[in-house]
Amino acid sequence: MISQLLLDWFSVHRRELPWRDTSDPYKIWVSEIILQQTRIAQGISYYFRFIERFPDVKSLAVANEDEVLKYWQGLGYYSRARNLHASAQTIVNDFNGEFPSDFKQIKSLKGVGDYTAAAIASIAFKLPYAVVDGNVYRVLSRLFEINTPIDSVQGKKEFFELAQELIDKRTPDLYNQAMMDLGAMVCLPSTPLCMDCPLQSLCQSYHNGSYAEYPVKEKKIKQRDRYFVYLFLHHQEKIYLHRRSEKDIWAGLYEFPLIELNAPLWEEDFSILLKMLGKEFSIAEIKKVTAMPNHVLSHQIIHSFFIDAVGTIPSPSSAKYITVSEDDLANYAIPRLIELYLDRK
Repeated sequence: MISQLLLDWFSVHRRELPWRDTSDPYKIWVSEIILQQTRIAQGISYYFRFIERFPDVKSLAVANEDEVLKYWQGLGYYSRARNLHASAQTIVNDFNGEFPSDFKQIKSLKGVGDYTAAAIASIAFKLPYAVVDGNVYRVLSRLFEINTPIDSVQGKKEFFELAQELIDKRTPDLYNQAMMDLGAMVCLPSTPLCMDCPLQSLCQSYHNGSYAEYPVKEKKIKQRDRYFVYLFLHHQEKIYLHRRSEKDIWAGLYEFPLIELNAPLWEEDFSILLKMLGKEFSIAEIKKVTAMPNHVLSHQIIHSFFIDAVGTIPSPSSAKYITVSEDDLANYAIPRLIELYLDRK
């Protein structure tokens, strides 16, 4: 009964999305990876741009990683792009360039978990694997008043088993998309549109007025503060960049020379900071200091200053940096924070 009510509703109210016009597993995969940490409204333009440049798995596999990161710039969570690139190479090398159609093989791809594998398997190959994302957790927890925390081991197991039990095995692709659309369009986090819900008559939390209590979560995300000071250093019409390490945020992206502090920067600290910078850089003139708004990531809050300066870089440290013209900066993948600074400077 749930399945039929859901599918009837979906046939009228489904969202028209570009990746729903194809059964190409490559394009579905790219869309799902983009949407892992990105809102649909933002993701659509990136999807078109990425697919235009890398229209199939082979074109992505042979691409340079820097270019892949550049086309991902602005989406954040850059490990997604590196995983896409690495998995494309796996598909070419291990699967003769053909996207795998077996659930376990799909899941074996780097960066692909249960949810993404189920989405690709069901939508591209019509295999009966239920997707369980934030929308599905919300719908099911309210529908059945499930008190098990969704972020617990038991909760993940319980919700997956329930979702798998409910899936329409005849049309798993439509069912999964309908469930996700219901959560995104009707069963909203704070103000669900219960009057528009096709499952209203079956929903326990609607009848008990308890929808605000679901889904139940066990943990709260802890965010830590970080304090960045960037040096936007010009010398002979060049600027300096270095590439971030693999063990931190924005790994593989390029940024200006950076000093990370252990505490907030106050005005009286600038003399100390300039001494620190003087150990590595020769600064002739400071043109402007810009304090940026807090840059909020899922687990971190970046507090940042940008020092626009003219100077040189001593030769002992030069191997750490590359020099590029400011016009060529557009060819390098940079963090969104630096994009925002350049937009306002």
